[in-house]
Amino acid sequence: MKLGVFTVLLGRKSLKDALGYLSEAGVQAVEIGTGGFPGKAHANPDELLSDKTKIEEFKSLIQDHGMIISALSCHGNPVHPQKEIAESFHDDFEKTVILAEKLGVERVVTFSGCPGDSNDSNYPNWVTCPWPTDFLNVLDYQWNDVLFPYWKKAARFAEDHGVNKICLEMHPGFCVYNPETLLKLRDGVGNSIGANFDPSHLFWQGIDPVMAIRELKGAIYHFHAKDTKIDPYNTAKNGVLDTKHYGDEIKRSWIFRSVGYGHDYQSWKDMVSALRMTGYDYVLSIEHEDSLMSVNEGLKKAITFLKQVLTFEEKGAMWWA
Repeated sequence: MKLGVFTVLLGRKSLKDALGYLSEAGVQAVEIGTGGFPGKAHANPDELLSDKTKIEEFKSLIQDHGMIISALSCHGNPVHPQKEIAESFHDDFEKTVILAEKLGVERVVTFSGCPGDSNDSNYPNWVTCPWPTDFLNVLDYQWNDVLFPYWKKAARFAEDHGVNKICLEMHPGFCVYNPETLLKLRDGVGNSIGANFDPSHLFWQGIDPVMAIRELKGAIYHFHAKDTKIDPYNTAKNGVLDTKHYGDEIKRSWIFRSVGYGHDYQSWKDMVSALRMTGYDYVLSIEHEDSLMSVNEGLKKAITFLKQVLTFEEKGAMWWA
C-alpha cells in the first residue's frame, strides 16, 4: 500500500510547494480536490481542460515529485432539492470525471448526496428512523425516484470517460452512510459504485471498521485515513447523534482526530490487515480535520503513525507452503 494525503489541507500552499513538502515527508500519493466542498485550490478543471499544455504540465509536476494521483475529489450533493445547488455539484462531478480521463485517473471521490422529502423540498432530509411511517415514504422517494436514476446516469457518464471507480464516502447526512446503504446503491447501479472508506465516520456510529471492511470486500476503491475520538461521558449522557459545532470539543459526544489520537496502533494495524485480506492494496489518503492540532502538527503525526502501520510491502507465505 502507498501513503497518501488529501491535499486540501495544504490549500494555502501552491501545488508545487505542497508536493515538495509532502515528498520530503515520504508521501507517495496525492488526492486532489477539483470542486464541490474540497474546492479547486490545486486543480481547477475549467483551467486545466481549456489547455492541453496545462494538463501535461500538471501531470509532469506530480511525476517529478515521485508521486501518483490516487483520486480526484469533488464531494458534494448532486441531488440537492434546490436545483441550482444540485446542478453546481453535478457540474463539478462531470468536469472532474473528464479531467480524470485526461489525467489517466480512474477514481473520483464524492458523496451519494441526499434529496429532500419531495419534489417541493428546499433542504435535504436525512432519515434516521422508520417510524412514524412518513419516514419510510421519504426513503422510498429518495432512493427510487432520485438516487437510483441519478447515479445510473452518472455512472454511465463516468464509465464512458474511463472512470470505473466512483468512490462514495459513507457520511451521515447523506443517503449512503454505512456499508448497507453503500451496497444498496451498488446493487442498484452497478460495480462502478464503491466506497471511499473513511473509518472516522463509522467509529462514531458504533460500526467496527474491520467488520465493515470485510462486509465491503471488493467494493472499497479508496481509503481516507482519519480518526475519531468518542467522549464516553458525553456519549453516555446524549448518545452519538450530535449537532453541536465541531469547535465545541469539550461538549461533543465525539470529535475528529488525527490518526492515532482516537484509536491505537492495534486498531489501525487490524484495519490495514483487513484491507490486505480483502484485496485492497492501494492508497491510505490522510485527511486532516483535527481541531485540536494545527495542519502541520496533525499531518506530521499522522504520517509518522501510518509509516509504523504500513510495515509490510507484499503478501508473505508460510515457509512450508
